[in-house]
Amino acid sequence: MVRRNIEDRPFAPGTTGWTAADLDDPAIALEWERGRYEIIEGVLTTMPAAYFAGHGAAANLMFLVKQYLKSKGLPSSLSFEVDVIMAEARVVRADAVYLSKDDRRAQVKAARHLGREDPDRTRILVPPTLIIESISPGHEQHDEETKRRWYAEFGVPNYWLLNAFERTLRCLRLQRTSYKVLGSGNGAAKVRPASFPGLTISLSDVWIENTD
Repeated sequence: MVRRNIEDRPFAPGTTGWTAADLDDPAIALEWERGRYEIIEGVLTTMPAAYFAGHGAAANLMFLVKQYLKSKGLPSSLSFEVDVIMAEARVVRADAVYLSKDDRRAQVKAARHLGREDPDRTRILVPPTLIIESISPGHEQHDEETKRRWYAEFGVPNYWLLNAFERTLRCLRLQRTSYKVLGSGNGAAKVRPASFPGLTISLSDVWIENTD
């Protein structure tokens, strides 16, 4: 894929023909990091700004997952706002990502295959064990339909949909080519994701409470 220079066209949402290779251009990468962008079937798009309640709930959820991984003696390789390259014309920014030890090995191998000297400065190229999306009002379709389909095609084993406004958590697990909900709850329920034996998520510990 031929890389484009930023002088060739404006870096503007709605323009077409963008690919993951374009992000190797330092000027384009600088513009990319200044905002919240994705490449959706070659179209440069913007993501909605995160609401405090949604971002805070995602942080609380990741903290509970981190505690679980630590209790199991597993590396807690978790991060927020991670770019995931699923195809040349599909680059999304996942709200939260967990990479297992095997995932990290695969990432290093994939990065070196592309000639990257520093895998830690390479966008995610392999399916993470877990991706969490915090749904923003008005953008439900993007997370619940588009990303759900793409993550399944990419082979992401676990996809969790967190909705801080409806106070729901759905834990999806990939079965062959599509996801099945194997753990869900709302309000103050306790959710036990099937892919993480022994993990119990008390949703009352996830939500950001309003103060009067």
